[in-house]
Amino acid sequence: MEILLLKLCLAPLLVVGSTVAGRRWGADVAGILVGLPIVAGPILFVTHLLHGPRFTAGAAGASLFGLVALAVFAVVFARVAGRSGWLVTTAVSWVAVLVVDAALSFVRVWTVVAFVVAVAAAAVASSLMPPVGPDAGVARRPSWDLPGRAVATALLVLAVTTASGALGPQWTGLLAPFPVATSVVAGFVHAQQGAPATVRTLAGVLLGLFSFAVFCLLVAVFVERMGGVAFPVAAAVTVVAQLVVVRVRRWWWGKGVAGRW
Repeated sequence: MEILLLKLCLAPLLVVGSTVAGRRWGADVAGILVGLPIVAGPILFVTHLLHGPRFTAGAAGASLFGLVALAVFAVVFARVAGRSGWLVTTAVSWVAVLVVDAALSFVRVWTVVAFVVAVAAAAVASSLMPPVGPDAGVARRPSWDLPGRAVATALLVLAVTTASGALGPQWTGLLAPFPVATSVVAGFVHAQQGAPATVRTLAGVLLGLFSFAVFCLLVAVFVERMGGVAFPVAAAVTVVAQLVVVRVRRWWWGKGVAGRW
């Protein structure tokens, strides 16, 4: 019962919190927050409770390849959003994610190598994002907006954890970073504010993937030695890593160096 409540409450609350923060500080901030392991973290923690540390270590290592699929999702969603509605855009992006996950499910490498691949994928994806056009402004949001995001997130988390738990650590890890929160946030932004705000949100997601990769690496390496304590430790280091990434981005822009991220 406790695990079910964790699935139904933690990730949706984090998505709602990210949405509220994005409304105050901008779409890119919302993207950075949902690009953090706010869904994959709870999924891996539930996996630890259900299947133990060894299974979780394998899943966390595989999650690094799942981040490659998440980077592909961001690029595909941003590119398709300019020509299609939110439903078609989400469907096409999910297909792209599953194709990449299926291809990477056959790859076995050291965890450190997978970490390097994930970081490289985030950097390459950032360079492939479309330019941001004029903002359409903030649309009037319906009263059910935040509850709708929470319910959508809870249903997707239930679907992913139910499916992945029966498929072993490799697919559990690949599906843990499945764009649950990202799909919900990007879909709502696309429907309410248009493609430019969606691109900004997804650019923030890609920025969050660098520290997301740090989280997966630390859990994969330390969960068998530290047990559940590895999760708060990894989360704390992830927050520090994200602050460093954001500061580096500001320095990068301040130097006038070309690049979208």
